[in-house]
Amino acid sequence: MIQIPALRFGKSYTSLEKATLVHHVTGEPVAEVSQVTGSMIARDLGNMERAHKELAAIPIRDILAMYKKAADYFLNAALPCGDTELTFDQYVRNLSATTGSPIVFCDRNARKVHYVLGNIEEVIGGLTRGLPLEALDSGYSTANGRMQAFYPTTDVFGAVLPSNSPGVHSLWVPSIAFKIPLLLKPGREEPWTPYRVLQAFNRAGVPANVLGFLPTDHAGSADILRLCGRSMAFGDDRSMAPYKNDHRVEIHGTGYSKILFGADQAEKWEQHLDLMVEAIAANGGRACVNASAVWTPKNADAIATGLAQRFAGVKARPWDDPHCEVSAFAKSEVAEAINNMVDEGLKTPGARDVTQEVRGTPRLVKDGRCAWLLPTVIRCDSPEHPLANKEFLFPYASVIEYPHADVLKRIGYTLAATALTDDAAFIAECLACPNIERLNIGPLPTNRLTWDQPHEGNLFTHLYKQRALQHAPRAAREPAAV
Repeated sequence: MIQIPALRFGKSYTSLEKATLVHHVTGEPVAEVSQVTGSMIARDLGNMERAHKELAAIPIRDILAMYKKAADYFLNAALPCGDTELTFDQYVRNLSATTGSPIVFCDRNARKVHYVLGNIEEVIGGLTRGLPLEALDSGYSTANGRMQAFYPTTDVFGAVLPSNSPGVHSLWVPSIAFKIPLLLKPGREEPWTPYRVLQAFNRAGVPANVLGFLPTDHAGSADILRLCGRSMAFGDDRSMAPYKNDHRVEIHGTGYSKILFGADQAEKWEQHLDLMVEAIAANGGRACVNASAVWTPKNADAIATGLAQRFAGVKARPWDDPHCEVSAFAKSEVAEAINNMVDEGLKTPGARDVTQEVRGTPRLVKDGRCAWLLPTVIRCDSPEHPLANKEFLFPYASVIEYPHADVLKRIGYTLAATALTDDAAFIAECLACPNIERLNIGPLPTNRLTWDQPHEGNLFTHLYKQRALQHAPRAAREPAAV
């Protein structure tokens, strides 16, 4: 069993209290992860001003070179993992074992982290909207005769991380390039990716005293969000509610992402069936950018049936099967609770589970310790139905028929939307819609992201604020000659 210590900004720490991670199939222990307390977190954060200054003094070009090395180490090297070393394949296998996400999903999403590490210049160029790299050294830049100046909002960036997919870790990876020390609280079942990234950074030359890996409990997570000047956190609407109005915390929560048919494309829905399947089910349907609703002015019954027929063949497969399409739940009681929520919603008139009608078998599948939820398409008669605006940790989507002219007034918050239309007027309305954060126009699934454009917050503008800056001419600053 692997022993994974906390990393207290340059000091490895093994605690008496540990969290035991088990294999989701066998129940056998895989790792023990040392835990830290809130007082330890507060003590470590007291050293961040000095660490921040040390990181800020490293030229940005040198940091970018470290990222290139770290990308290579992350993918190709055997890196320390507590009291052992893991190759990339071994890391992926352990990641799958404790999270329940199939090996094929874990491998694919871990490579997204590798991509961000290896293409960090492109990523930060998008996040800063083309700010010259040297501005990260000087704090300002002059472009087209206009001064742009920025200052850091914090000495450390805290991230309270989830366990659902390694792809989310690409969101905090650029923080070292922005010269802000990093404090990571890993998800309980997913310490593997953040620990490996920090080890790759360390081997590439990033100072260990700017890298923190602090596994902790719920109270410790709250301490991180309270004590760090800037942070990000992942969770559902209920767990993130206390931080909704806290500008220091960038929330990554429920996405309510949607596919919106324009009136000009609703008759051509079959041409977009592959797109809808990908948007709903890619990566096991667990991402905030997976579509959880399809809104159309017509043909809702046909769309729901078409999707159900495509999803009816999806089966629960073992974690190491390369053809996996859905993830197992490491805790079967979580799958059972979600399944009960859907069934309870169906008791309200005005909705039906079209996939179950086509498939003829239940959505909940159990085998030993494991449980899966098969893709589910719910045809809702109106947006008011309890299942019309829901999002779950498996491929789930409601299909709603609603008048084209009023749809944007009714959809509510939408992290990612795909507008299937060539109607210039509808496109203009989508561009102006304040409810949509990320907009794909045309046949681009909601889950298709580009790394040079942020969604659900911009890490650079979270870590830096713009300031007014004027330099007096040198002659005005020098004493007059006598």
